[in-house]
Amino acid sequence: MMKQQYKYGIMFFLILFLTCVVLVACNNDKGEEEKPNESTEQKKDNPKKKDDKPKAGGTVVGGMHAAPSGMFNPIFYEETYEANIIDFVYEGLVVQDENLEFMPHLAKEWEANDDQTEITFKLVEGVKWHDGEFFTAHDVVFTYKSMADPDYISSGGIRIDYVEPLKGYEAYNSGNTKEFKGVVAEDDHTVTFHFEKPNVNPLYTASFPIIPKHIFKDVEVSEMPKHPGSLEPEELIGTGPFQFTNMVEREEYVLEKFTDYWQDEPYLDKIIWKISDQADMTELLQTGKIDFISEPNGIAPVDYETVKSFPNIKIIEQPDFSYQLLGFKHNHRTTEDVGNGLLEPDNWKPNDKLANPKVRQAIAYAINRQELIGEGPNEGLLNGRGEIIHSPIAMQMWAYDDKATVDYDFNPKKAKEMLDELGYKEESDGFRTDPDGNEWVLNMDYPTGNELREQIAPLVKEMLENVGIKINLRKPKEMSVYVEDLTNDDSDWDLYLLGLNLRTTDPDPSGFWSTRAPYNFSRWNNPESDKLIKKALKTPEAFELDFRKEVYEEWQKLFSKDLPALLLFAENKLWAYNERIQNITPLPRTMFRDSHLWWVTDAEE
Repeated sequence: MMKQQYKYGIMFFLILFLTCVVLVACNNDKGEEEKPNESTEQKKDNPKKKDDKPKAGGTVVGGMHAAPSGMFNPIFYEETYEANIIDFVYEGLVVQDENLEFMPHLAKEWEANDDQTEITFKLVEGVKWHDGEFFTAHDVVFTYKSMADPDYISSGGIRIDYVEPLKGYEAYNSGNTKEFKGVVAEDDHTVTFHFEKPNVNPLYTASFPIIPKHIFKDVEVSEMPKHPGSLEPEELIGTGPFQFTNMVEREEYVLEKFTDYWQDEPYLDKIIWKISDQADMTELLQTGKIDFISEPNGIAPVDYETVKSFPNIKIIEQPDFSYQLLGFKHNHRTTEDVGNGLLEPDNWKPNDKLANPKVRQAIAYAINRQELIGEGPNEGLLNGRGEIIHSPIAMQMWAYDDKATVDYDFNPKKAKEMLDELGYKEESDGFRTDPDGNEWVLNMDYPTGNELREQIAPLVKEMLENVGIKINLRKPKEMSVYVEDLTNDDSDWDLYLLGLNLRTTDPDPSGFWSTRAPYNFSRWNNPESDKLIKKALKTPEAFELDFRKEVYEEWQKLFSKDLPALLLFAENKLWAYNERIQNITPLPRTMFRDSHLWWVTDAEE
């Protein structure tokens, strides 16, 4: 059993959080020389259909609306499309269960010290990488040391929230020392995480997917994104149940079972991802050309009733840990900083067109978010299968507090009055000039590949132009190009559409909204926000849930007034799969649980 010394009841609030990292969720900690534990035997001897026994063999096909951009290294990828490959290839020390509590995975047990500054993990023995090498504690150290490297951010790395709390991070990241004290291998199967301060989320910090040291040990971090082990099928080496073996770029991505997988050989031979337009997904699902649709967008709400009528298809519907937003570019990076890979707020250039928070508030009042969602079937874009969200903390979180926020109910009259008072005069053509009498046009950008966002863009344009705000709705860009431009943002972006996936471990919003967070695409620079975000994690006060609630209440109020983004809605997640696939047991944020136990009824034995 796990040894846990959570003196302050930490496990109570290790239950929900804001990203992107997607983990394969398996719950067996068997080593190579161990026999399958009881839970695995029960699953294999008691499948969902009592009259059927699991069969080995067969292939299942998943559908994606857009192609991965091609980065498959867990420490560098940015998009959910890549995660659909990574989910099956790489694994972490711990995963979350259906109650969002952490459970053993590559680590079989752990023990934290009294003041929560250290946590030591005992690793499962006998776990193999796909190339036959054995997984050890040194791989764990290497993964975290790579993310703490001085060149990590400038090389495109964004997951610094996993390493910032670790002891000695700043000294190592700044290049002042070559010794990284944050993660230490005690022996081949014991690893300790050391924290600079008592940590309220030690298991979250330790949950990141591990990459193989023996593949990358001689590669500079700055060169990792270009290495075949980050990009090429058959070169990706993980510990997961499936290996990435082949791809026809932007068309098909093939995963084959890893026969020496530590939790038993998977039943399926292959999992294949096919890229298709979202508009074609329903027909492909009905005809059996694809077997499941899940991340990142699932089935479109407008297709729900149609898919529900298919006799061979099952639907999984549950609240999602994500939201769609209309972002406001507060600042832009300089071209020089982009070239040097720097996120330096002192160098950012203010976006004068949106500098006044009251302008952003007026825009918020002009957007009819409920109309986008709809009240029920055949209404809006979601057919009513979603909800307006007022805070960038997931509604399922204990910290979510919509009573603390400004709600911005649809009120175009108020929007017009605010703009009038600010000196944005409406001219004879119906559009407004700025307070200096100059033409006032806001550029708006959005990506392709997501039918919902493609539908939102012209509707938002129409709503804003109804109150006199002229919108230059620019030609959409393919998602990988869009994200790159959004990240660099040394141009004339004003408004942008995006969906953010929230972590399920804790409401800490720093990964998206702290000033230096790479995902802070609005380049929101608010010292009071940063102060509150840090305060909510400051121990020993942060071990008290009521303290954190009060701080996050204040932060949510600040966010809703300063508006780095207008949160449009949180939609219900709708996944669908062909009933030929057995043993799918979804988690709150993924259906890729225990994929080594998936099997198909029509497998040829």
